[in-house]
Amino acid sequence: MKGKIVYFLTIVICFLLQCTVMDLISIGSVTPNLMLVFCVSMGLMRGRKSGLWAGFFSGLFVDLFFGSVFGFYALIYMYIGYLSGYAHRIYYDDDVKVPMFLTAIADLLYNLSVYGLQFLLRGRLGLGTYLYRIIIPEMFYTVFITLIVYRIFRYINYHYMNITRKESESIWVLK
Repeated sequence: MKGKIVYFLTIVICFLLQCTVMDLISIGSVTPNLMLVFCVSMGLMRGRKSGLWAGFFSGLFVDLFFGSVFGFYALIYMYIGYLSGYAHRIYYDDDVKVPMFLTAIADLLYNLSVYGLQFLLRGRLGLGTYLYRIIIPEMFYTVFITLIVYRIFRYINYHYMNITRKESESIWVLK
């Protein structure tokens, strides 16, 4: 129960930081995506199911406050969290290269899906401009923020959300 409360509070704090602090440190109207870093980190550290739920609730917050179509960002973040959970088996907690690489790929997929579903369907065909001015700078900025924030998420995961079973709750103990 304590782990779920910490999990939810981390999502709320990340959302509040995304809306306040990340807007203050934006460079050229490019803002790092802290919610995406959280989804990728939880999927990587805890697996597909945890990444899926982190993505769903993160996207739900974005949809509730900023989304024009309800469920759009929840679906995108949910897919990103779930897909990053596939790398859970190759996860090594001290290595920051895998989270940086996954964050770069996830940010690219996130921005391409937002472009495809929100701009391309409306007839705006400036992919080169969108790629050059929004997607690539945001990808690099989000990867840079991953270097800082990932260690905080790792600390929270291992000290507050780490699930350990008691011997009496084990599936191997006969009752």
